[in-house]
Amino acid sequence: MKSAAVVNYAPEKGSVEIREIEQPEIGASDVLLEVAKVGVCGSDLHQWTAEHSWPVQYPVVLGHEFGGHIVETGREVTGWTEGDRVVSETAAIISPENPMSRSGRYNLDPTRKGFGYGVDGAMTRFVRVPSRILHPVPDALPFEQACLTEPCCVAYNAVVKNARIEPGDRVLVIGPGTIGILCAALARLCGAEVAVLGLEQDAGRLAVAKHYGCETLVGDAEAWAMARDGLGCDGVVDAAGASAALQVAIELVRPAGWISKVGWGRQALGFSLDPLVQKNITLQGSFSHYWSIWERVIALLAGGQLDVKPIIGGVWPLAEWHEAFEQMHRGEVVKSVLSPD
Repeated sequence: MKSAAVVNYAPEKGSVEIREIEQPEIGASDVLLEVAKVGVCGSDLHQWTAEHSWPVQYPVVLGHEFGGHIVETGREVTGWTEGDRVVSETAAIISPENPMSRSGRYNLDPTRKGFGYGVDGAMTRFVRVPSRILHPVPDALPFEQACLTEPCCVAYNAVVKNARIEPGDRVLVIGPGTIGILCAALARLCGAEVAVLGLEQDAGRLAVAKHYGCETLVGDAEAWAMARDGLGCDGVVDAAGASAALQVAIELVRPAGWISKVGWGRQALGFSLDPLVQKNITLQGSFSHYWSIWERVIALLAGGQLDVKPIIGGVWPLAEWHEAFEQMHRGEVVKSVLSPD
């Protein structure tokens, strides 16, 4: 059986198209998942515009934010049955013997390959998924929301695991994309006062950030960061990735404060890191996620503490992937979701 798929077929800009692909064959420890909904990530856009900084195994089906129903299980799979509602992590291939994998931090295994760049992803009807990275989804959580578990986990890792927020802290989030807004939402859940910084063209996205009780700032955050005592804000989440964003973070964070950097960017820094030393700042990188984070985030989504509905700008059929990509790329929506069925 063949199905339509959104395929990134070459490294040149714009090298994405709909292609017919064969239904994948599963291994003994895999399941075949029928995709219900798949979110469009900024990394999908970056591969489409050829602005990515990671290796891609061309041609590859895009999509790593997804959920659906199990339609087939491998002979060694236990604990899962046909019809189960699940979401999947992104670590499609890892080395079980790697020290990071052995310690449960397989997201940091250097041999790790993820859906949508290392192996075929979920912007199609069926995807092969290792059973070790599945998580059950409660019936009450629609797949339109459940498919966004993955970006929520990225934000949880950046804000909860790799930062040190205390209730009453003032936290600045730079970059009002999906990850930035979710970081802001989670920082609010941790009890912080939060401001989200963007540009003039981010007006629509900044309006979404207000749904989470955040202040929104355009262009300059100095007054907000210094408002309490003139020393700066307690922490900054760099969800933009551009070198200028990190420079702003270093300038606006208080002495002995922290920066959690989750945004990617290919540019050289172009400025001195001496202020990082002088102010005794903790600069923490944050990458991906792991099993326990997924369990926590699913609980937050199912319980209503974390609401992703405000960031969903629309659901498009797979055939209209280009419009869904364009609206995200132009900043008209925060998150586009595709429906392969």
